[in-house]
Amino acid sequence: MIMTAIITVIAAYLIGSVSFAVIFSAVFIKKDVRNLGSGNAGTTNMMRVAGFLPGALTFICDALKGFVACYIGRLIFEYAYTQTQSVWLHSSVGVYLCGLACMLGHMYPIFFGFKGGKGVATSVGIYAVCCPIAIISGLIVFAVSTIISKIVSLSSLLATVTVVTLSLIFYDKGGIFAVQAVLSIAMGGLVFFKHRENIVRLINGNENKIGRRK
Repeated sequence: MIMTAIITVIAAYLIGSVSFAVIFSAVFIKKDVRNLGSGNAGTTNMMRVAGFLPGALTFICDALKGFVACYIGRLIFEYAYTQTQSVWLHSSVGVYLCGLACMLGHMYPIFFGFKGGKGVATSVGIYAVCCPIAIISGLIVFAVSTIISKIVSLSSLLATVTVVTLSLIFYDKGGIFAVQAVLSIAMGGLVFFKHRENIVRLINGNENKIGRRK
C-alpha cells in the first residue's frame, strides 16, 4: 500500500508537468509562451500574448489537472486507508500530498525543462478537492481584488492567503491536522515564491495592470 501511495504521488507530479500554456502557445501562435511577455507559462501571460481563448483554455486545463491529480489521490489513499487503517494513508493526506506534487510539476515540469507556471490556476483544481469552501472564497477574493486593483498578481496573492487560511480552519477532521497544515502552507509558500518578482514590483509600485502593456 505504501508503494501504491508513492506511485500515486509521482503520478500527480507527472500530471502537473503537462504544461498546457506551452502546448497551447505552440498550437495557436506557433511560439513558446515562455519566450514572450513575462515569460510565465500561465493563464495571464497566455491571455496577453495569445488572446482570450488560449488563455481561457490554459486556465481550464491547468485547473483540471490539479483536480484530477488530487481526486485520484483521494481515491487511492481512501482504498489504502481501508486496507491498513493507517492515519498516514488517510484520504486527506493523499489529496494534499498529490496537490503539492501536482503544483511542483506545474512549476517545474519534467517534460518542459523544469520551467513552468506560478501555480495559481492549478491550485483552483487542487483545492476544489482539498477544501472546496476555501477555493470558492479565494475565487471571490480574487475577483473583487482584480476589479478594484486591476492587478492580477496582487489578487492571486490575496486569494492564496485566503485559501490557505481557510484550509486550516476547515480541515478534514478525520485526518491529521498538522500534515494538512504543513502541506497547504507549503503550497501557498510556493505560489508566493514564484511571485517574488511580482512582489518586488508591487512594493515599488510598478506592477503591471490589466489593460496596460509592459
